[in-house]
Amino acid sequence: MITGGFILYKVILVVIVFLISLVIAMYSTYAERKVAAFMQDRIGPNRAGPFGLLQPLADGLKMFMKEEIIPNLSNKFLFILGPSVAMFTACITGAVIPWGKSLMIGGTAYPLQVTDINIGILYIMAVTSIGVYGIMIGGWASNNKYSLMGALRASSQMISYEIAMGLAIIALVMHTGTLSLRDISAMQSGWHWNIIYQPLGFLIFLICAFAETNRTPFDLPESDSELIGGYHTEYSSMKLGFYLFAEYINMFISSAVISTLYFGGYNIPGIGHLGLSPNLVAILGVVFLFAKISFFIFFFMWVRWTLPRFRYDQLMNLGWKVLIPLSILNVGLTGALMWIFGRIH
Repeated sequence: MITGGFILYKVILVVIVFLISLVIAMYSTYAERKVAAFMQDRIGPNRAGPFGLLQPLADGLKMFMKEEIIPNLSNKFLFILGPSVAMFTACITGAVIPWGKSLMIGGTAYPLQVTDINIGILYIMAVTSIGVYGIMIGGWASNNKYSLMGALRASSQMISYEIAMGLAIIALVMHTGTLSLRDISAMQSGWHWNIIYQPLGFLIFLICAFAETNRTPFDLPESDSELIGGYHTEYSSMKLGFYLFAEYINMFISSAVISTLYFGGYNIPGIGHLGLSPNLVAILGVVFLFAKISFFIFFFMWVRWTLPRFRYDQLMNLGWKVLIPLSILNVGLTGALMWIFGRIH
């Protein structure tokens, strides 16, 4: 039975997840610049606040204070709709991610998940597929050839790499037998992490996650050395901020999905033997999950400042001639191993 208290709890959880996504996206910009500075043997932001910790707030204020410019020959409605779609889809993706076990309050279990639908993986794939429309709409509505080129690159890149990502997820679903992210997390208690059973699937999913989030070496849609700024060349003020924020939120959600699908999610191996209270275990699980997410966010940044950008033909060849055949092979191997071990048992 759904009570008023349970609805209030869900509303509070939605607000918390939304705020956490924004704060992590905001401070990911700071972390990105610090990681880049470390790898290039320099200091990075250090003026705004102690150790430069107020730099993201200064950047956000700058975005709000900048002049709003809309090109005269652009489609004004679509020009505004593009970044709105990109930001909206980035924010709603985290609704199905289980952030931890349920909290017991007054004898009632309150799950640390906005909603547990039995097709959680399909929901994430569907929402991220819609997100590319924000890029396509913005690039086309700008009436700029560089923006249009970036939008075309983004759409072809998304289509190419979503196929391999979907096939990697199919192999995982064959192994787990469910599309629910909470069920997949629950199955990985102890050291039964899916990375052990699906190493090739994880590698394919990770590479596709870089392509889906337009991160280096797959940042062809906004390659500034070729296309000035790609699909957001004509954008300024917070419309540009929405595109940049959406990229960092997508990076955060991608890290959360990778941690949930392949690295046990909120599960802490061996914690059940310590005799801790269920609520403390749930809170520690949230901390453990965010530690994994932080590692993968750092990995995204590490790759960006280590590897050069692919050429466009290399990008498409990798997607169609390497990743898709590998993902089909992974599905076949998964089915064969399940049949063999099923016959043995």
